[in-house]
Amino acid sequence: MNVRFGRPLAAAVLLVAGTSACGGDEQPYQPKPAFSGRKANLPAVPTLPAKVRKQGDVYTVWGLTHDLRSRVHFEDVNGKKVTVAGYIVKTNLGDAPKCAVHKTGKADPPDCNAPVPSFAIADEKGETKDMIEVMGWASNFAQIYSMIEEIDRKPKGKEGEAKVTDEFWGQELPNPIPNVGAKVKITGTYGVTFTKSTGGAAANPKYGILSAEQIEYLEPPPEKAYLPGMRKKP
Repeated sequence: MNVRFGRPLAAAVLLVAGTSACGGDEQPYQPKPAFSGRKANLPAVPTLPAKVRKQGDVYTVWGLTHDLRSRVHFEDVNGKKVTVAGYIVKTNLGDAPKCAVHKTGKADPPDCNAPVPSFAIADEKGETKDMIEVMGWASNFAQIYSMIEEIDRKPKGKEGEAKVTDEFWGQELPNPIPNVGAKVKITGTYGVTFTKSTGGAAANPKYGILSAEQIEYLEPPPEKAYLPGMRKKP
């Protein structure tokens, strides 16, 4: 009986035979000497700035917001009384609607949608991203209006004696009124949400909101704060 291989089977037999024959030709490993040529000119490793979390019992803005986002430290700061220092980099006083700019004792119109007065602090002047919003120091713009008038009534050099107590929250308004450029140390309740407002809760899970109970000026604001439409004292 004659058996004939097809072309595919014959090619497979030849490939196996050729592979078996190459097994004994491997060369032993020859170690090579280390490179002795010109070294690469690489830039120096940059030194990253060391950020400060706290100075004594006073948080930095970076340190406080870091702990709020930390699984380890979240419970240490959320809903807790803390002290933090920073520069005022933003306020919403200039956004006060005309309907809310008036003396105390007069209610806003029913259709007047005014935000809660607030300002934001950061570790550096001019910062626009890493900030903590500060609320709870004035219940509405009417309280601020009356405080500004009271400050302006005082003779020059006596402005710091002006005092106005918030009609709704029962605490004294800060003097001077917070304005961009001032450096402040604030003690209050910090957390993800702010629920003191009668207009509803506010929330900021990334940077948090500080409800101020005490504001100390480390550097006063370079200019007095005024609400839109108020005449500035010369």
